[in-house]
Amino acid sequence: MSASEIERTLVRLAHEIVEKNEGADNLGLVGIKRRGVPLAERLGKRESTAMRLSESKAMEHVNSEARLKPFNVTVDAATSCVAECLKTVPDLATIHAAIRFFAARNKQVVKKAVADAVTEFRTLKAARGASERYKEDLKSRLDKFAEDCKKDVANVGTADVQAWLDSRKASDGKPLAPQSYTNFRRVLSTFFGFCVTRGYCVDNAADGVERIKVNGGEIEVFTPSEISRLLTAASPDFLPSLAIGAFAGLRSAEIERLNWQNVNLAEKIITVGAATAKTASRRLVPISDNLAAWLADYAKREGKVWPGTYDMFYKAQEATAAATEIQADPEKGIKAMKPVHWKANALRHSFISYRLAEIQNAAQVALEAGNSAQMVFKHYRQIVKAADAQRWFDVRPAEAPSNVLPMSAAATVKA
Repeated sequence: MSASEIERTLVRLAHEIVEKNEGADNLGLVGIKRRGVPLAERLGKRESTAMRLSESKAMEHVNSEARLKPFNVTVDAATSCVAECLKTVPDLATIHAAIRFFAARNKQVVKKAVADAVTEFRTLKAARGASERYKEDLKSRLDKFAEDCKKDVANVGTADVQAWLDSRKASDGKPLAPQSYTNFRRVLSTFFGFCVTRGYCVDNAADGVERIKVNGGEIEVFTPSEISRLLTAASPDFLPSLAIGAFAGLRSAEIERLNWQNVNLAEKIITVGAATAKTASRRLVPISDNLAAWLADYAKREGKVWPGTYDMFYKAQEATAAATEIQADPEKGIKAMKPVHWKANALRHSFISYRLAEIQNAAQVALEAGNSAQMVFKHYRQIVKAADAQRWFDVRPAEAPSNVLPMSAAATVKA
């Protein structure tokens, strides 16, 4: 028998003896030497306890002593501690939850500076074959966070992440748009999740950060005159990306991954491979006549269509829009024109809208755009007129013989 089993047996025996003798008065215990004497002494001690406690209460006491013995804590000390805790919290379940929380928050973590953890995280993603765009996105967002957060990962709390996100500003000096805020939050959550698995922190500091609802908003498109001005102002490196976005509808991420070998000007087809497409499905996009004219000078190019980085791509958009501003020159009869306002995702929105107005076939447009017919029909139907679509796909380089929309005419087209 184990020690706890012997203890329970002695308690039961003591209770039976007391009950059969109607008390412990004039009761003597005789033990046969050698082991009988200590057994009688232990049984006698239980008799005094048995006189005061019911059998179930006595068993509770014995079980409690057995549970506390490995920790060298007495029943009196344990009950005193619990009683003090119950003055602060309402029940035992809350005490248990508080202990678990304390243990989680105070477990050992590996000391790691945020900047070092960011480098390790990005290196791991690169080794696992992350796309160039994704690597650039991580670099752009996490390097900024590491630069501002000079702490160990374990010491970064939700309030720190929230304050940093709230302090971020867009390029125009305004607070981050909901989508941009959400993108930062997503990347930070992925980063801190990595840190938790590596033991650099106990919990994910970004999980508790405020979530902002991202509304789709109105579909914005460029007018034929606006895209003409943008193309005319674009740098030679950025012009192909701009034209492909406007007249073939590829997403920015797809353009950044696109190679010139996938642009077949002879057959007038752009092949968007599964590795390039957002939907991971290969698709063929026709090259319109005006797009072929814009890309003619690039027919012998090799490598990436966009040679720059992720950040440079968006800076090129802003620079191109700014370059469309025209200063007034009364002597030459030139009127001032404000720069074209760059609209988010407007190249793709414009292509889908004008293409749908041109061919009136949502299924075909969906195939070309890598979208669903339901999405195309729901969001892009009747945004522009057929006449506007014709002008859109007639926007060509000024030097092309078939130019039907020179800058002088483009400025007069109604938005």
